[in-house]
Amino acid sequence: MRRITDILDKTQEYLTPGEQELIEKAYIFSAAVHQGQVRLSGEPYMTHPLEVAGILADMELDAASIATGLLHDTVEDTLTTLEQVEELFGKDVAFLVDGLTKISKITFSSQEERQAENFRKMILAMSADIRILMVRLADRTHNMRTLEFHTPDRQRYIAQETMELYAPLANRLGIYRMQVELEDIAFRYLDYEAYADLAKRISASREKRHQYTREVKRIIQEKIDEYGLKGVVEGRAKHFWSIHKKMHEQKIDFDEVYDLTAFRIILDSDKEKDCYEALSIVHALWIPVPRRFKDYIAMPKANNYRSLHTTVIGPYGQRVEIQIRTKEMHGWAEEGIAAHWRYKEKRALPGNDEEQIRKLRELLEVQQDLKNPREFMTNLKLALFPDEVYVFTPGGDVRSFPKGATPIDFAYSIHTDVGHSCIGAKVNRSIVPLKYELKNGDAVEIITQAGHHPSKDWLKYAVTSRARSKIKSWVKAEESKKSISLGRDLLEKEFRKNSLKLSSVIKSDEIRELYNELSINSQDDLFALVGYGRVSPKKVVHHFIHDEISVSERPPVESVAKKGKREDYQGILITGIEDIMVRFAHCCDPIPGDEIVGYITRGRGVAIHTANCELLPNLDAERFVDVSWSAKASQTYSVNMVVTCKDKKGILAEISSVISSLDVNISSARVDTSRDLRVNCFFRLDVTGLRQLNTLTSSIKQIKEVISVERVQKAREHSRQSD
Repeated sequence: MRRITDILDKTQEYLTPGEQELIEKAYIFSAAVHQGQVRLSGEPYMTHPLEVAGILADMELDAASIATGLLHDTVEDTLTTLEQVEELFGKDVAFLVDGLTKISKITFSSQEERQAENFRKMILAMSADIRILMVRLADRTHNMRTLEFHTPDRQRYIAQETMELYAPLANRLGIYRMQVELEDIAFRYLDYEAYADLAKRISASREKRHQYTREVKRIIQEKIDEYGLKGVVEGRAKHFWSIHKKMHEQKIDFDEVYDLTAFRIILDSDKEKDCYEALSIVHALWIPVPRRFKDYIAMPKANNYRSLHTTVIGPYGQRVEIQIRTKEMHGWAEEGIAAHWRYKEKRALPGNDEEQIRKLRELLEVQQDLKNPREFMTNLKLALFPDEVYVFTPGGDVRSFPKGATPIDFAYSIHTDVGHSCIGAKVNRSIVPLKYELKNGDAVEIITQAGHHPSKDWLKYAVTSRARSKIKSWVKAEESKKSISLGRDLLEKEFRKNSLKLSSVIKSDEIRELYNELSINSQDDLFALVGYGRVSPKKVVHHFIHDEISVSERPPVESVAKKGKREDYQGILITGIEDIMVRFAHCCDPIPGDEIVGYITRGRGVAIHTANCELLPNLDAERFVDVSWSAKASQTYSVNMVVTCKDKKGILAEISSVISSLDVNISSARVDTSRDLRVNCFFRLDVTGLRQLNTLTSSIKQIKEVISVERVQKAREHSRQSD
């Protein structure tokens, strides 16, 4: 049993005498009002508040939190009023006790309703003050330690709630020891036979496992020392619930669980390159397991977790999981951002954006940096999940989404078919548009219609990766169908022009040669390539016309236009594609010297864009092709330019004169006068390339009244006009 002196001795290291007096005063008051009360175990009730306060002291929380741990049941279980608590201990403690009391006093008609509502109330409490959750977790931890005194039904109920709610929340806060304890105790009461069997098996293999762990640590330590790397090797045994969950999910027996111990190499160095050097040492020692390497240093997780993960075939043919990180990375991971946060909780809150996890991590990070606990707690008084919204399903379940999520994200979180057939949504019983942004506490119901399909426009409103990937997959499949149909039509027309029949050719042996040449497997693949514009119908036909020069014998094509004049499209080299129309995109007007990319359009050949064109992020990445400027480029290209200058009579004529003197043609010109006595002169110019444009820009800037000269894309020009 913990004593108040134990708590005061612990807090003496970081609290002021005045703050310790508050804790002692709370103990005296709590002991007085709980006098005569006993727990189910027969112990004095005061043992519970003392244990809760002790857990909070071990976490080095502030005086108000520890005092709340001592007082958290006074309003609920005694005649004490909240006004008394505020009068004796101040508003801060009263606020915390009130928050905890409100959660405790809620009653529900069913366990499911209670769990959903409790989760919601917990989130709201955390938003008000994180300490409410910290005390609640400490309270639950001690209650789990004494769960044996409850009835079997009550044991299972509390254990289930702990496994589904409190252990995950402890994980979010990075309180790893609390999470492990809660999960293992809950596991014991939820499935005692499995727990006891696992405990027996682990106990029987403990010495052998410890011997193996020591051997692996010794081998790794000797090797990193040999190569001059300074650091330590740790072996961490996995806890019961983690092992059981792995056996269940992978449908394997205990004897097949080889990685009961995970190893970590924690380097003293703060250099990332040393982690990769340690990795090479490990891979030189043992054969790495394919597809079991993760580089979270080059590509950190969204929660800023950084480490190298690899699995190798270690001594005696056993798989060994090894993590490699610096001390700084290790501290970040251990104090809140769990290394396996995503895959350890399949039930975890979804979402590509995990900024809230970084904030959870800061709960313990800031505590290490700030000497004054009061200052530390001030930093914690903020909304815990500002970038996360929590909504309810019609059944009362809580679902979490990134800020900005819409009913589309909600629909796809239920099932892909629900997302695809979604035609609308009701939020809080009112119909809302699909672009409506979900808010905390919304009750969402999806309206579906059989045969309805998603739209590409949904990508503008979908936020979660799941929803976006499902929409893109459907759109891609539909575009593929359309491309196959278009490709078939184009080929049939081209074959008829050459007195050939497509249906006969498709059945011939020669078609296999074409498939091999194009690295495809079926006629649909061929039709899709033609429909996408990646292969021209003429090239396919030429494969079957033996008396003409084959495609492979024809000279390389720099730029070929199927329509219009050949010289209109000179100057572009396209990698891997021949005999296809080339056109320059008017949204960005590329000119020689610009970095460019090609985009295969459907039915209109390859469109050439500048690499920084504002439309590129909205285009299908799979349709991009490598293009470059030819040295033979000699034509002129159109660009848009805006010259901002002071309002002066004749300024347009002066700028036009400079442009003409450099032999640059002006296709159009327009002048807009703004309220601040400035003039925006818009020009559409024909230039030979980027070099001539840069020379022109420098010359115009020499004019005294000119403020700025800028080349603009059409979208930006329209935006400037609207401004």
